[in-house]
Amino acid sequence: MKRLRLGLLASAALSLGLSSASLTLHAQTPAQPAAPGSAAAGKDGALQGEDRNFMMKAATGGMAEVRLGELAQSKGSSQEVKQFGAQMVKDHGQANDELKRIAAAKGVQLPTELDREHRQLMEKLQALSGAQFDREYVKAMLDAHKKDVALFEQQARAGRNADTRAFAEKTLPTLRQHLTHVQTLDRAISAPARAGSPGSP
Repeated sequence: MKRLRLGLLASAALSLGLSSASLTLHAQTPAQPAAPGSAAAGKDGALQGEDRNFMMKAATGGMAEVRLGELAQSKGSSQEVKQFGAQMVKDHGQANDELKRIAAAKGVQLPTELDREHRQLMEKLQALSGAQFDREYVKAMLDAHKKDVALFEQQARAGRNADTRAFAEKTLPTLRQHLTHVQTLDRAISAPARAGSPGSP
């Protein structure tokens, strides 16, 4: 009986020793946070936080620029504005399709309708025609592409998810080209208006 008690005590001591060693091992090797761009960070970043916000803003803006581009092709009075509208439909349509594929792979539901701000802009431009439409459309595109470039630069620089970061990097050169183009259009359209204003030489 005495030997049995000693055996049980020894077994209990051994068990406690193993548990203590296991706790010590875990304490010495704490879990390391996922580094930006790693697989774990990429998965989380695609579904929440700034990566998700980027996808939503990019989808809404891209959809708006396609629809406004279609409007410019039908209502623009200058060939340059019509051509720019066609370019918006082509380039932003392709970017939108790529973003949809990324979103589907991440399980993210992108917006399918314009937000209030872009609906109001559409309504405003639909009520205009001729040179007035051209000026307001170009003004809207100038503002939109300044915001686009800033948004995509931020994602390319600091995005946590590798796929959305790569998408931003790939799309940026096209957006910068659009911005340069629309700045040229703005100067061309604004010059006659300034020349015809009262007090101009």
